Amino acid sequence: MTSPNRLVPRPGIDQIKAYVPGQTVEAQGRSIKLSANESALGPSPKAVEAYKAAAERMFRYPDADAFAIRSMIAKTYNLNVARILMGIGSDELLSALVRAYAGPDDEVLYPTATFPMYRIYTLATGAKVVQATDREYGADIDALLAKVTPKTKIVILANPNNPTGTYTSKKELERLRAGLRDDILLIIDAAYAEYVEREDYDAGASLVDATMNTVMSRTFSKIHGMAGLRLGWCYACEDIISVVGRIRSPFNVSTPAQAAGIAALEDTTFQRQVIDHTRRWRETLIQRMKGYGLSITGTEGNFVNIGFPDVPGRKAADLDAFLKNKGISVRPMAMFGLPQHLRITVGRDDEMQSLLEAIEAFYAGAKGNA
Repeated sequence: MTSPNRLVPRPGIDQIKAYVPGQTVEAQGRSIKLSANESALGPSPKAVEAYKAAAERMFRYPDADAFAIRSMIAKTYNLNVARILMGIGSDELLSALVRAYAGPDDEVLYPTATFPMYRIYTLATGAKVVQATDREYGADIDALLAKVTPKTKIVILANPNNPTGTYTSKKELERLRAGLRDDILLIIDAAYAEYVEREDYDAGASLVDATMNTVMSRTFSKIHGMAGLRLGWCYACEDIISVVGRIRSPFNVSTPAQAAGIAALEDTTFQRQVIDHTRRWRETLIQRMKGYGLSITGTEGNFVNIGFPDVPGRKAADLDAFLKNKGISVRPMAMFGLPQHLRITVGRDDEMQSLLEAIEAFYAGAKGNA
């Protein structure tokens, strides 16, 4: 018998499907993980050394203000240190921002093929998800503005966009902000900003400095190779920083994570190595996949999102299954709304060589069975 007074979660929670991270497989004596957009080269050796040295202080609570790493971020990017807030990855801050500025009967707006966690953050607050149709796998500013209603409280834009690798120019970002009401918060999730070297790109800091209703979030999980440490930050006006600072966890960023983050920012030589490695293999992968007649959604980030034909034996799921049997995991895009796409993260030299050999074998077999 069911009790009429049974415990139930708040409205919206029942609509949430748990986020499924990139998977790891093992076959033929190997396991190559190219499914989670982790850094190919891992963390800077200097960051590892700093982490180990700081581990001896793990019995002490960390600096709750994270002043040293905030100061290093401010120095690195020429930002106002008072406008920087640290988080357990950018995820903690993105979640807190949505909780702080949206709730039941409100709307949170973002593009269609983008990071699935935005949906989870929104539904967890009881707010309504609203998505605008994409244009060429990227954000369509006009479509976003057309979806704004009196109930819109937050607009979220991943720039560059995960999983498509597209980006929105600085001019278009400014047009989006100008078209929104002052009481709408614009969140720019710039997790992959360091990989972009386009002249018309801006991660969002200039827009934050020019407004009181814009936030830029960043992470150490990508180019800095610290996904396992969960370290991120956001940049916003001091009023927003104060609001989010009141609802995030105290002592949220550990002492070793803060120390490793500082060392990672200082090691600009290693960052350049990561960027060069990523660009070289990203371009190689793009050209190779185009050679098979496949399409590419975008070129920014440490990954490539590949479109496949809806043809038996040549679908995205077919290559995915073939690679799994070779011990190579990539990311199916059905969860992102792109069922005929696979996202492949740039890995180490040996991993990428194995991947290309496996893909060549797949298409050789497909040709032989045609």
